[in-house]
Amino acid sequence: MELRFIFMLSLWITAASSLYKIGIGIADVTGPAAGVTFLGYGKMEQSGEGIHLRQFSRAFIIEDSTSRIAFVSIDSAMMGDQVKKDVLKKLKEKLPGMYDTNNLMLSSTHTHSTPGGYMLHMLFDLSTLGYVQQTLNCLVKGITLSILRAHDKLDYGRVFVNKGELKGISMSRSPQSYLLNPEVERAQYEYNVDKTMVQLKFESEYGVPLGVINWYAVHATSMNNTNRLISSDNVGYASVLFEQKMNPDSFIGKGPFVAAFASSNLGDVTPNIKGPRCQKSGKSCDIPGPSCDVDELCVASGPGDDMKESTKIIARRLFDRAYELMAGEPITEIKGPIKSIHQFVDMTTEEVDYMTPGGEMVKGKGCKPAMGHTFSSGTIDGPGLFSFEGGSKSSNNPLWDLVTNFVPKPSPEQVECHAEKSILISTGEFNYPLAWSPKIVTTQLAVIGPLIIACVPGEFTTMSGRRVRKAVSDVLCKNSWCTVVIAGLCNSYTDYITTPEEYKLQRYEGASTLFGPYTLPIYLKQFTKLAEALLDSDVKLDPGPDQIDLRPEVWSLLPSPMRDSPMGRHSFGDCIEQPPYSATWGQTVKAKFVSGHPRNNPMLEQTFLTVERLTDDLNWNIVATDANWETEFIWKSVSWIWASSVAEVKWTIPENTTPGLYRLRHFGYFKMYFGGGRLGKYFGTSETFKVSKS
Repeated sequence: MELRFIFMLSLWITAASSLYKIGIGIADVTGPAAGVTFLGYGKMEQSGEGIHLRQFSRAFIIEDSTSRIAFVSIDSAMMGDQVKKDVLKKLKEKLPGMYDTNNLMLSSTHTHSTPGGYMLHMLFDLSTLGYVQQTLNCLVKGITLSILRAHDKLDYGRVFVNKGELKGISMSRSPQSYLLNPEVERAQYEYNVDKTMVQLKFESEYGVPLGVINWYAVHATSMNNTNRLISSDNVGYASVLFEQKMNPDSFIGKGPFVAAFASSNLGDVTPNIKGPRCQKSGKSCDIPGPSCDVDELCVASGPGDDMKESTKIIARRLFDRAYELMAGEPITEIKGPIKSIHQFVDMTTEEVDYMTPGGEMVKGKGCKPAMGHTFSSGTIDGPGLFSFEGGSKSSNNPLWDLVTNFVPKPSPEQVECHAEKSILISTGEFNYPLAWSPKIVTTQLAVIGPLIIACVPGEFTTMSGRRVRKAVSDVLCKNSWCTVVIAGLCNSYTDYITTPEEYKLQRYEGASTLFGPYTLPIYLKQFTKLAEALLDSDVKLDPGPDQIDLRPEVWSLLPSPMRDSPMGRHSFGDCIEQPPYSATWGQTVKAKFVSGHPRNNPMLEQTFLTVERLTDDLNWNIVATDANWETEFIWKSVSWIWASSVAEVKWTIPENTTPGLYRLRHFGYFKMYFGGGRLGKYFGTSETFKVSKS
């Protein structure tokens, strides 16, 4: 009690009249625009074919007189162990002694429409045909750059926190599992998903808005697994909308105000609020539950008529509520010291005492990683590659059975440890050609005055996240006001984390809880331990076991582009399909160009396209790039033998576009046929066309 009193008193006394130093930065992390499978849905055929929305890294640094933390939200599917290691290595070269494992937090937004191949563990890189160095390079380079830009802008400012309820963008995709949680616990909450938005606002010393971090629990799966264009999805577009509002004269990703919509305990939360329906018949369905006919899938959608409209609606609702909170009352200024703590944990060696809902104290332990059969069936947000019935404990899919014949059957100890889970792949017992799943996880807490960020390495379900918040709050917030937020998919990725009660039903989330039924209780013990260590400055935690470096063992079956050749008698950049002579608001215009492969250069901090308007003084001004919602960059191979390809540039003309003359341009690189892999730069320009209101 005495330690807690001293800790909380320090939050209000320390820096009571002083300001923090704040630095905010943004940088492009967009991976290879074509030819690499997206990470998230596990569909090998979901290979990228261009860009709709670019990926960005948004970094926020806060420091007091003694400490600092850097929180970074990244438009990516997951966060791999190697990403943080490489970022810290680069930061050490530029800013020695400033950033380390304890004070750097990397949290992915969990978009399912960005390139994979950077996770290194076999399970996560299987659908991308292995390791893709270029994807990892883009993430590391962009994240590092965003932090360096934030660090360069450090200056005095203030931080505020606000909360508000947001309905109409989320629903539970596993309500049956949620109902297995104790009734007395469920009675404490109005909804079966979290609908509270928590937002930090950053201002300069003079009251100029600098940025926001927003936490709201919802999956970034409005874009479904038929999408082939890179997209930051609903939360990423919400960031773009906010930044466009605050930076009206800046290109996307280039303005001073930065808005992050970060992930939280989204494990069982879908944005597809029309709910699951059979694709053809329209009948209500679920996984498990009422199933569809053999030739149709059970998929959730909405609120729009298609995935792009749904993405736009969800993003707009997120942005609208966040903008209200930025200026709304009550809003509380945050004051107090900054602290952070981190520890690695080997989940397979952990033991824990757990009180069951019936009041029985049982001893549990962490299992070696394993995936259950329903992991492969996918969710109502997107069926998986193999069609297992949800809740099934056996496979009737001959293709997957063929694959699993190469994987040893789980040991009797694994079967017993994972209890209700019918093990499909015992990933913790199979290490060929390298480790399939992580065993050592990251755990981290950061304190900014009365705000506490729990950095969790995976997708915690709604109730799992609530239990983590309560465990941390019970230690650090007793008898005092504070706010605990869950930062999801943070520093590392270890699939899902359900409560032990939800685990029993073995829906997708339970089947994907890697370390068995006591995974969450182990995390609760660990985060309690971190919180207690923050209370007592004399406690020095050991860093925990080192994570294994898998890069010497990585594999890849994805070939690099060998060369490019233009079509027929054309040259690279030739416009082979022109836009119409005139177009009106709401109309989509397009042009096609002879192109090189986008993997030749990912064009970080650049663009594959521009939309340009002719000004009165006869100069061409850029009005949109491939980061804008209204544009699409689409790449197609037209001859595998001759390595010829075409790039299509699309622009849907927004309302209120200034009438006048416009043109479309495409930029890229080609790999020379006899150049020893050297690259050549090219560009192409369409004919001009007239834009009018109607």
